[in-house]
Amino acid sequence: MLRYLIHPVVLVASTALVLAMLLAIFPESSLTAAIRGISIWWEVLFPALFPFFVISEVLLGFGIVHFFGTLLDPMMRPVFRVPGIGGFVMTMGFVAGYPVGARLSAQLYDQKLINRTEGERLVALTTSSDPIFLIGAVAVGFFHNVALVPVLAVAHYGGSLLIGLLMRFYDRNAPSTPVNTRKKEEAPNNRLATAFLSMHKARLEDGRPTGKLLSDAIAAALRLMMVVGGLVVFFSVVMEVMTSAGAISVITSLVDAVFQLFGLPAVLSPAIVNGLFEVTLGVKAAGSAGGAMLLHQTAAAAWVLSWGGLSVHAQVVSLLSRTGMRYKPFIIARFAHGIIAMLMVYLLWGWLGPGI
Repeated sequence: MLRYLIHPVVLVASTALVLAMLLAIFPESSLTAAIRGISIWWEVLFPALFPFFVISEVLLGFGIVHFFGTLLDPMMRPVFRVPGIGGFVMTMGFVAGYPVGARLSAQLYDQKLINRTEGERLVALTTSSDPIFLIGAVAVGFFHNVALVPVLAVAHYGGSLLIGLLMRFYDRNAPSTPVNTRKKEEAPNNRLATAFLSMHKARLEDGRPTGKLLSDAIAAALRLMMVVGGLVVFFSVVMEVMTSAGAISVITSLVDAVFQLFGLPAVLSPAIVNGLFEVTLGVKAAGSAGGAMLLHQTAAAAWVLSWGGLSVHAQVVSLLSRTGMRYKPFIIARFAHGIIAMLMVYLLWGWLGPGI
């Protein structure tokens, strides 16, 4: 009997039923939270992510990804055990932030440019905050201290690279995607020339006119933005009804107990709890945690940024669901990234911290 009660389908159905009841009990709070979620999506996420989604589709169609793949293959394979194309995904993921890395990894998997294990490694490596959010929203907007940027950036992005190095040992017996080979008479000795040749071949194979490619890119980006927006609104409502029902206070009490074991200030518990569900709420709570040392506040913000929040997790899962790539490696990598980033803040504070 217990086996059936803890079955994933039963758990999901039970959770959905409880949420539906909470929505009926707290309709006004739900409506306010939904409007707030739509505002965040329209004013922040849409202008920040939509251009990158369109550009990534266009770059794939023009073969730019294949160019970088050929050029970076000698570095990405031995270091991270992913094809060279992963270098392009890593760059875009770090620049554009979550969930762009997962989006590009899913596209490469669909095009059979990476296999499932390589895709899982790549998603774990490339899921990170974008620099604009880290600098503008977190350091300046929430902490009002631009001097935090070096320690936050090194902890967050350095942690991503460490996760990438650790993930190279994940599923170590899995086969690698074969290197693109050509007849000797076709392939020049110069790697840059070979990269241009790969780009040209990919563009010919795509074959879509520029206008068609652009319209397809916009349509695909709009579909993805609707998914992202829906998830943001959903988790905003979930957080609000759980707060109204008192569930968040229970979780906060549990986090308080853990903090006491490690001698950390309990005032940071709301930051961890909020960040468990949503990044923006978590780092905002960390920045406004009065009574805590700036060091502890920064460490909490680093954890939230690297964990990503269940809202980002849901976005990634929606992108990976049609590819066959698994969620388990991703959630383990995100938890490990959060711990590593937090520890790096404590280790690097004396060198990179603001000194106050």
